[in-house]
Amino acid sequence: MQKIRMSTPIVEMDGDEMTRVLWQWIKELLIKPFIDLKTEYYDLGLKERDATEDAVTVASAEATKKWGVAVKCATITPNAQRVEEYSLKKMWKSPNGTIRRILDGTVFRAPILVKGITPYVPGWTQPIVLARHAYGDIYNNVEDRVEEGQTAYLVICDKNGAELRRKPVHAFGGNGIVQGVHNLDASIASFARSCFNYALDCKIPVWFGAKDTISKTYDHRFKDIFNQIFEEEYAQKFEEEGIYFLYTLIDDVVARVMRSSGGILWACKNYDGDVMSDMVATAYGSLGMMSSVLVSPDGKYEFEAAHGTVTRHYYKHLKGEETSTNSVATIWAWTGALAKRGELDGNPDLVNFAKKLERATIDTIESGYMTGDLIPLFKSEGITPVKLNSRSFLEKIAEKL
Repeated sequence: MQKIRMSTPIVEMDGDEMTRVLWQWIKELLIKPFIDLKTEYYDLGLKERDATEDAVTVASAEATKKWGVAVKCATITPNAQRVEEYSLKKMWKSPNGTIRRILDGTVFRAPILVKGITPYVPGWTQPIVLARHAYGDIYNNVEDRVEEGQTAYLVICDKNGAELRRKPVHAFGGNGIVQGVHNLDASIASFARSCFNYALDCKIPVWFGAKDTISKTYDHRFKDIFNQIFEEEYAQKFEEEGIYFLYTLIDDVVARVMRSSGGILWACKNYDGDVMSDMVATAYGSLGMMSSVLVSPDGKYEFEAAHGTVTRHYYKHLKGEETSTNSVATIWAWTGALAKRGELDGNPDLVNFAKKLERATIDTIESGYMTGDLIPLFKSEGITPVKLNSRSFLEKIAEKL
């Protein structure tokens, strides 16, 4: 067949470990046979980030700002053990955090629903879309160890460095730790508008929670900005669509979500979204069954797998042992990027291909062929699920496609 042509590249960000292996197989089996793939490639594997002192991560984010659409493989965020394992120069920051800071976007994550896989929360009959603020909090923090007898202060200076005010954080009677986090009004406002716009597009209500009763300045600022933007810019539009915006405490939101039937956009601060997106993904079936896209205020898109690099499977793969790694979320990163590229370029063939690849993936699972993580969750009358290894699953999807 004649391959589908692309007029504009997408930014391709390669990654680490087992997901890096899947990345190549997905391109080999599911994309390159059908598309004349055009990408601007960046290797975000941990060794390359270390060799470039993380400049490659910044370059990939800047390229995304240029071309408008990126697709990202899962990457390692190194801890002390990884520094030793990979002989790194330093403990580099999360590449996701760096990219999100540069793009100042909101991460939207939604479950990939398949007939036969019932959520662990039976009441969740509709998708829960989780919107994660992708700037600030502990992902852009400053932290340090503190020794007994020392005192930590929060100090605010003017633009010339002159001290305006200081507040004692803690006088340490023993050794301890201290951390400083920040956020920006403009970023919070972008987050709010992104959530409200997404909700209007999907015609679903927005639930947002923080801890303003405890954090009376930091979290309360989130509450105030969300409420002000909603009342001034979105209240009437929401009323016309028959949807609503709810702000309440984060613990109350969690309780409401567990009792709900889904069908909502759950807006979360950065750390809350990091944790709750994994909880929601697992409750719907698997971390491998969650789509994820970072959307910037000026309309740039970075599609990624919502899970990690599947380290345990990677070490089995290196030994020549068989693995059964779920690649669905990584496939969805590619289909999301290709569909958005096609949409922005006026290339309907590319959009249709992305939809057909998603359909082929779902049809493969619904017909009983899947990776091992989905076997215990799958119940469909008359179908006995068949466990496939990592590559065989992709080959089965290729047959459907």
